[in-house]
Amino acid sequence: MNTAPHLTMPTAIAATGPTEAAAAPRIKLRSNGFSIDHPDPELGEQLMANALGVADRDAMDGILRQLVRASVSGGSPDEVNVSFMIAMVKSIKPRDSIEAMLVAQMVAVHVMAMRCAQHLANANDIAQHDSAARALGRLARTFPAQIEALNRHRSHGEPAITVQNVSVADGGKAIVGNVTQHASVIVSDKKPASAAPKASGSRRDQDSAGARREAQA
Repeated sequence: MNTAPHLTMPTAIAATGPTEAAAAPRIKLRSNGFSIDHPDPELGEQLMANALGVADRDAMDGILRQLVRASVSGGSPDEVNVSFMIAMVKSIKPRDSIEAMLVAQMVAVHVMAMRCAQHLANANDIAQHDSAARALGRLARTFPAQIEALNRHRSHGEPAITVQNVSVADGGKAIVGNVTQHASVIVSDKKPASAAPKASGSRRDQDSAGARREAQA
């Protein structure tokens, strides 16, 4: 499965208009490789490039080749797995080459995790059970880390957090207004309002002493 599909169009792929929202075409596996199953070869390549979030033929071919290899089930690539993986990549909508590679890894990790879950369910002895459980655990931890990496990339590493409700204990200070935090910097749109000062204890002591003197007189 190392033969690339025969592509005759220019290297750059510029798909616009209705092709952006159309469904991704399916991959047809062959004895010497794979091809995009679409009646219009050029339109099929445009649709596939949009689905994978890539802008040229070489990148599209590379991502497809990797997904086909990751789809292997029972010793050979599986068209159903490939179609599922491409559909998942399209649904996440990668927006550049970094996202395209990361999202391809994410769907591959998910497929492998489900494969490990199947092995775990069908384990015949303790060794098979432990091996499948360890692999599933590692893959399950990797997937949310990939999601976090994708979110950081899309937000340029500085997610904005807005705090709308603030609880203040007695004697504390409240910040009135919305607070937006970027990294470790906190900015408020209004000045902090101090809590009401406590009553002075010395004033109460003076009043008590005067009352005692009047009673003695």
